[in-house]
Amino acid sequence: MRYLRPAALLAASLVLLLATDGTGVRAEATVPSAAAVPRIRARALPDKGVPPRFRESWNGPAFDVCAAPPLDTLRTWRTASPYGAIGVYTSGSQRACGQARLTAEWVRQARAMGWRFLPVHVGLQAPCADPTRKPKRIDPANAVRQGRDEAAEATRALRSLGFGPGSPVYLDIEAYPMRDPACGQAVVDFTLGWTQALHSAGYRSGFYSSLDSGIADLAAAHRVGSTPMPDSLWYARWDDHADTAGSGALAADLWTVHQRVHQYRGNVPETYGGATLTIDRNQVDGPTAG
Repeated sequence: MRYLRPAALLAASLVLLLATDGTGVRAEATVPSAAAVPRIRARALPDKGVPPRFRESWNGPAFDVCAAPPLDTLRTWRTASPYGAIGVYTSGSQRACGQARLTAEWVRQARAMGWRFLPVHVGLQAPCADPTRKPKRIDPANAVRQGRDEAAEATRALRSLGFGPGSPVYLDIEAYPMRDPACGQAVVDFTLGWTQALHSAGYRSGFYSSLDSGIADLAAAHRVGSTPMPDSLWYARWDDHADTAGSGALAADLWTVHQRVHQYRGNVPETYGGATLTIDRNQVDGPTAG
């Protein structure tokens, strides 16, 4: 998970679209106004509802790291660090690191130490995202089906690692520019399919993204009545505030009942008991897998 705040807000992006043809050449204004065509359209899918909780929601500091750490490091950090939960990349075709250590036995031993988990799935990305880092993209015409397929892959991985029904898994959608409403709609449709399939399989749906792109579009989808929405949001804003208060698009009345994780700092080397990891820092007030 790497947070890159988009360079422009939606209003500025719309002005740019109206002013140029994408090459810097002035073009005629052919894009309908934002008032006439909402950025995100409502879409509702059948849903079995939120699965029972595997355990109650958890509150406290967590870290995420690219590759599952050695068990000896986790043992040291469990007693010497402030952290009680770890984000781990459990599945997805576009994970950045290999996971040679990540097995059901690794999960079992880490669980026995008292760690809780934030499982993460890194698959298809927004159609308008930077293709140089994660080239596989959502197809807007098949976004719902692709979201269901990714959920099936994530579910298989959770089961193989020993995470039971009711556990959450967070869909990782990296930051993307807000110029194209169709791109945001594809992300929303993909996430609706993801959530629908996870609920059908008995798991809980999570969603990770930048507060200024994926989270903003999910909040807009919530406002217009799209369903089913993810059960919890993991938002990236590297502001060094260890809280889950949200800001901007994540208003105080959205995902409020122990449904938030805040990634507030990234790429930080930390050492406890002589063991060093480069991590992202998070504050959790939401569901974890035990």
